[in-house]
Amino acid sequence: MNEKGHPKGLYLLFATEMWERFSYYGMRGLLTLYLTKATIEGGLGFDDANAGLLYGIYTGLVYLTPIFGGWLADNYLGQRKSITIGGIMMALGQFCLFLSSASALGFFYSGLLLLIIGNGFFKPNISTIVGQLYPPGDNRKDAAFTIFYMGINLGAFLAPLVCGYLAEDFFAVKDTAGAVTAYGFNYGFLAAGIGMVLGQLMFNGLGQSYLGDLGKEPGAKLQKAAAAANGTVDPPLTKEEKDRLRVIIIMMLFNIFFWAGFEQAGSSISLYTDRFIDRGIGDWTVPTSWFQSVNPLFIVLLGPVFTILWTWLGKRGKEPNTIIKMGLGMILLGVGFFLMIGAALERGGDVADTAVKANLMWLVGTYLIHTMGELCLSPVGLSMVTKLAPLRLGSLMMGVWFLSSFIANFLSGYLVQFFATMGALTIFAIISAVVIGLGLVVLFISNQLKKMMHGIA
Repeated sequence: MNEKGHPKGLYLLFATEMWERFSYYGMRGLLTLYLTKATIEGGLGFDDANAGLLYGIYTGLVYLTPIFGGWLADNYLGQRKSITIGGIMMALGQFCLFLSSASALGFFYSGLLLLIIGNGFFKPNISTIVGQLYPPGDNRKDAAFTIFYMGINLGAFLAPLVCGYLAEDFFAVKDTAGAVTAYGFNYGFLAAGIGMVLGQLMFNGLGQSYLGDLGKEPGAKLQKAAAAANGTVDPPLTKEEKDRLRVIIIMMLFNIFFWAGFEQAGSSISLYTDRFIDRGIGDWTVPTSWFQSVNPLFIVLLGPVFTILWTWLGKRGKEPNTIIKMGLGMILLGVGFFLMIGAALERGGDVADTAVKANLMWLVGTYLIHTMGELCLSPVGLSMVTKLAPLRLGSLMMGVWFLSSFIANFLSGYLVQFFATMGALTIFAIISAVVIGLGLVVLFISNQLKKMMHGIA
């Protein structure tokens, strides 16, 4: 290990997570369109409300199962075996989607189920191993999670471009004027499945060389062995450990509202983009699914900037603590929705002629500010969990942290149902006001939560 750098295992985990996120975001970027396009266009023909609800159920459940996957890893499987099980299941899930159609919905629902269960094994455990690469108190951990988060978003950036191109261009059927008459969504899902397989081949082929035995044994087993060596058996949680767990739970509750707003990118904002944003650049129309790459592109570009910023502030004793960073992230999310409100107002509100389109830069600006908020909150939150959770509860508490995303995605799905009835302008304004208000609450209680963390920044 380089004392000034990072363990080489971080970069294997970076690459493994990159391919898994390529698989997830490639599929997610197509899901709403696949659900809502008419069957004659290669879709499933769902209406907006039911498509939004199903989208919310799916994206919610993929964040519920990590609780069970984390518990199994902590107590029986270990992180490494769990990641492999999850990866195989998710690859099979994508291949089921490849075989699905309006007349073969069994493959579609089977694919979603495999993806949901597989993600439960995969997601909490790879993040936990990142934290295990560093000893307690190592100040490189926040920077490591920002690097890891760039891997997540490199995959998320490439996926909609590749899978969207295959679905909306390469395998699409076009008329003589070049207009799409049928989409090739299934081939986008196939590419997502291939990406998942590549990630698993890399992880299992290089795991021993890059990670050694890290993550092979369940955390509960390791902690019990350490306790037995010290003459104790299954020691109870200390007051400090309980306080730190309470901080995770409290911030998890705020995290729900951040992701409920943020996940509109794949639902209401995606629908708004498809229908009401001028996507033309010259004679070319940007595929709607490609906009799912804007946020991860900004993550990859701005991730190093934020890492340098936190390091620079830290050397001067001015780096905000974890809680303040997360509060700022929520406020930035709300500010980003101001621009979507601007897009709606440019069109004349929700009653405007549907042929009137808003300027593309409103959307790009929204993604930029949302990205800044995400960088303040998401990698910092992952790092916080690995710092505060005791070893025997590491993966379980990571699963509990992802529970906030489970609830958020359900809430996000229900919000889409009001997209047509209340109007985009009202929905965007409500989300903006709520998350800014809650961000201010987080800043207000930050000192109390910092005390409960007992010296962990």
